[in-house]
Amino acid sequence: MKNPNDSFFVQRLKSVKYAFKGFWILITTEDSIKVQLTVGFIAIILGFYFNISAVEWMAQLLAIGMVLVAEAANSAIEEIADFIHPDYHEKIGKIKDIAAGIPAFAALISLLIAGVIYIPKIVAFF
Repeated sequence: MKNPNDSFFVQRLKSVKYAFKGFWILITTEDSIKVQLTVGFIAIILGFYFNISAVEWMAQLLAIGMVLVAEAANSAIEEIADFIHPDYHEKIGKIKDIAAGIPAFAALISLLIAGVIYIPKIVAFF
């Protein structure tokens, strides 16, 4: 909750603090985020190994970020759904299934981006 006595600068600092708290919660408690961070790290190593171009780096980093943001959104939606209705409910199940589709879309697009970047490099390698 905002404190009306806080200055604009203090409010921004608090926002950054909350953002880093959320970031820390995600990377320490959410298995899906841990998996995607690992996959992203492997992609970064591959980028250095294959010496990808600046444009390829931008596409790859955007894809990694897109997947992580999608996983975070899915986690937040699932937390809200579980808080609202902790027991099984058909509508909550549907909401959670739709939310799970968010990172699925992002992952599929990121796989296409990885294919565009790395398939020609792997073919040329062999």
